[in-house]
Amino acid sequence: MSDKRRWLQIQLTAGIMLMLIARFAFAGDTPAPLWDGHESVADYAQRVNLPPTKTLDLGNGVKLELVLIPAGKFIMGTPEPTPMDEEGFHKTIVTGQALLVSSAAALLIMLTVVIVRAVRQKRRPQLSLGLLMLVTVAAGGCVLSGLHWRNSVEALKKENAEYAEVKARYNSSDSDGKPTHPVTLTQPFYMGKFPVTQEQWQQITGQNPSQFKGRDNPVEKISWNDAQAFCKTLSRKTNQVRLPTEAEWEFACRAGTKTAYYSGNTEADLNRVAWYDANSKSTHPVGQKVSNTFGLFDMHGNVWQWCQDCFEDYTHSLAENPQGGARGPYRLLRGGCWDYDPLYCESAHRHAGPPDCAGYGLGFRVVLVPPSRSP
Repeated sequence: MSDKRRWLQIQLTAGIMLMLIARFAFAGDTPAPLWDGHESVADYAQRVNLPPTKTLDLGNGVKLELVLIPAGKFIMGTPEPTPMDEEGFHKTIVTGQALLVSSAAALLIMLTVVIVRAVRQKRRPQLSLGLLMLVTVAAGGCVLSGLHWRNSVEALKKENAEYAEVKARYNSSDSDGKPTHPVTLTQPFYMGKFPVTQEQWQQITGQNPSQFKGRDNPVEKISWNDAQAFCKTLSRKTNQVRLPTEAEWEFACRAGTKTAYYSGNTEADLNRVAWYDANSKSTHPVGQKVSNTFGLFDMHGNVWQWCQDCFEDYTHSLAENPQGGARGPYRLLRGGCWDYDPLYCESAHRHAGPPDCAGYGLGFRVVLVPPSRSP
């Protein structure tokens, strides 16, 4: 074989090997199908050929449950509340008034005809079957239109009160969660269904530093450094786990919502899903409140949850898989706590602390990234 031909064959072989290496090296960077915002986690999991849940065996019968969080797009940060549609409400109210007037007028005319006819014929008022049906319809129209009018007025008052509450909270919120900006997470991941519990922590570390003892209570008095050590130890025992990035946490918490909490905008909405200062004097066992669409519990309240990122200011820039700051004195916390007010429990609220801070309201949950996808 000539030297030239041998050299071409070597180049061809090297090229094929480089292509194969690149294929496997960058397989995990291939974007996954994005969640459409409406399909269930089970349907999305089937679409991307991943199990909707995973369970890690920590030993001695202790399990750690995780749920699949889809790849997707969302607006990250604290949005200014959308002004209520007062014109639409007023149109509904006017419609109710018009229907009530029309029904009452028709009823009055029919009754007047009956009475006048009876007076002229000098006998007791009588209704034919057809006229009785018309009177019944008119009377029913009066009742229904009156209820429509009253309910529309009450709905307007309620919307006014809710908007005032949300607007006041937005005005009082700090600037850390602003400006809002679009974020895309190109890969699905698994997130702990609950914050890490004291039983799970003790199974891995052999200790329980929590102030409020309880097997199913979230572990607290945990620093960012402690959470990192837990993830490192657990990764050696089972799968590779880590803390969520701030973007992963907020996307998972919102689960497609744009409201202050995944349950709505008001404190009554928060009360359904969180333990916070108005309904709690300590931490509570996980999973007692209502979950979000993704099946995650205690994303609001109970304990603050550490994120991977260092704190840095938001920008308007489009972000894809943002990692947050790599350096800085503070690490991010999300979700609020059992002794904090509703403002701190919002989906977009950002809190921060030094990585060695281990207060009695500080906990965390873990995420697990599925194996690299083929392109």
